Amino acid sequence: MKSLIFKAKGQEIAVNIGSKAALLAAVRERFARREGFALATINLDHLVKLHSSESFARAYAAHDLVVADGNPIVWLARLARRPVSLVPGSEMVLPLARLAAEQGVSVALFGATEESLGRASEALTAQVTGLKVVCQIAPPMGFDPESAAAAQMLTALEASGAGLVFLALGAPKQEAFAARGRALAPGLGFASIGAGLDFLSGAQNRAPKWVQAIAMEWAWRAALAPKRLVPRYARCFAILPRLIRDALALR
Repeated sequence: MKSLIFKAKGQEIAVNIGSKAALLAAVRERFARREGFALATINLDHLVKLHSSESFARAYAAHDLVVADGNPIVWLARLARRPVSLVPGSEMVLPLARLAAEQGVSVALFGATEESLGRASEALTAQVTGLKVVCQIAPPMGFDPESAAAAQMLTALEASGAGLVFLALGAPKQEAFAARGRALAPGLGFASIGAGLDFLSGAQNRAPKWVQAIAMEWAWRAALAPKRLVPRYARCFAILPRLIRDALALR
């Protein structure tokens, strides 16, 4: 598969996993070899941040696996004639957890709040037979992925016996933490899944299925939190012309 490539701040970000099946196959291989990895789920908001932050671009480039989390990324891939499927990070929590249980890999939850992590852990173990959640860490407000405290948390995750860590910090913190984890705890697999744990715990609700089916989840979310999300989506739309030009140039 030819990867869809995005360039930002001197880094190349490759969408190198084209489907859910390909992602599970790649993670299964890593589990079998007891090798770590970092999984990122790229979307337009990430691309806005990538073009404005050199540190975020470096962190993203350190990821082993990148999937398309957003229909605009899928459409850009089609324009570039390097098609990929939609693989939302929040929808991969259960499939990855099932794979971990099958392979005898324990799981850690990192991010969100203590209450949300507790409920997410209960939901995961109820839905995934044999899954072991061995560590839950909810970092304090103002958490810095580059801090000494973050390094100590990585040590705790490694000591817990987990092989897969679900990161629910939001961008850019979760990707920065995963990139640091690749250096300090290379045997761990890090999956950045944003609000995925909050969806499981019930702390947040996804758009109805029919809204997702017509690719309008972004509008549904913007209607619920207009002050926060309307400016974000405006910045996303503003970079589309450049991304379309770059995608066509990849043909």
